[in-house]
Amino acid sequence: MPLPALVAPGPPLTPAQVERGSRHLLLAELGVDGQRRLRNARVLVVGAGGLGAPVLQYLAAAGVGTLGIVDDDVVDVSNLQRQVIHGSADVGRAKVDSARDAVAALDPDIRVVAHRTRLTSENVDEILGGYDVVVDGTDNFPTRYLVNDACVRLGLPEVWGSVLRFDAQTTVFWGRAGVELRDLFPSPPAPDEVPSCAEAGVLGALCGQIGSIMATEVVKLITGTGQTLLGRVLVVDALRGRWTEVPLAATHHAERPPEEQPMSEVPVVTATELVQRLAAREAGTDDFLLIDVREPAEHAQGAIPGAVLVPLGSFFDGSALADLPRDGEILVHCAVGARSLAAAQILRSAGYDAANVDGGIQAWLDVR
Repeated sequence: MPLPALVAPGPPLTPAQVERGSRHLLLAELGVDGQRRLRNARVLVVGAGGLGAPVLQYLAAAGVGTLGIVDDDVVDVSNLQRQVIHGSADVGRAKVDSARDAVAALDPDIRVVAHRTRLTSENVDEILGGYDVVVDGTDNFPTRYLVNDACVRLGLPEVWGSVLRFDAQTTVFWGRAGVELRDLFPSPPAPDEVPSCAEAGVLGALCGQIGSIMATEVVKLITGTGQTLLGRVLVVDALRGRWTEVPLAATHHAERPPEEQPMSEVPVVTATELVQRLAAREAGTDDFLLIDVREPAEHAQGAIPGAVLVPLGSFFDGSALADLPRDGEILVHCAVGARSLAAAQILRSAGYDAANVDGGIQAWLDVR
């Protein structure tokens, strides 16, 4: 069911705002009332990078009245491949300043609040507390958990996204509805366990795809239009052109882990090691369960011999755990390793001995 509109309508639109937003006004689901809600909304975008860039551009174009930007970094030439709110002339500038100027160029009526700072446990509540919606476009796990935990405390909805290589995920968290980041990933991975975009690469255009979806979710939350991704995770495999929706069930967090709690580590098995271990299992000298968390259509096109298909969505809703043995080692793989890492993290949080196959079936095909 659609959620109630998050923001009340603001003052009547000016003639210039009516002309600028005319294509929104033609939509019965938005109309004048929805555009006035957008003009009255306050949205904080954490991170002016690959995801934050298109989010800021489309929210500015949509007429969101106040946009906050949190980022303490400066523009580097390597950012320009995906962080499209910045240009070559902005290299060396603070990202919040570059992004602010780009927003002003789109719509000078929008109020931009630049927070050139790194979020910490000391300032996160104060900064987030001044907004109606938070968008997390960050690229590191400590900040993602810091932001989501603050949103839960403050009762704020959060639009969340993640992109690495050719894989992406996006959803909406809202502690008021019982769904938060820890329902998707119970605890952060260990430091250096998941490669960054600088280490593994990222398809720039995919950031635009996911950022546009995230901006759409913000508009729907503000105006009460349509059905949001709350309780659902959109998983995108850009390399194969596949979009998958998986359910996300709320769980009870009786005791939230403190910020300083050591992060759980998911062991990694390389593709070469997997080839060797599969041969050893065939010879009867090794024993483990190999799980493929891709979708059935992907599995049908090609699979690692002996792998058992258990799609990722069944890990998110918990149904996969009912049939998996607890007395043996489980190796998890997907196409390139990102989705399987999420499944392995869920398994280990539930007490299973699980490891992730680095590089997935693509790496296995290269070395078999």
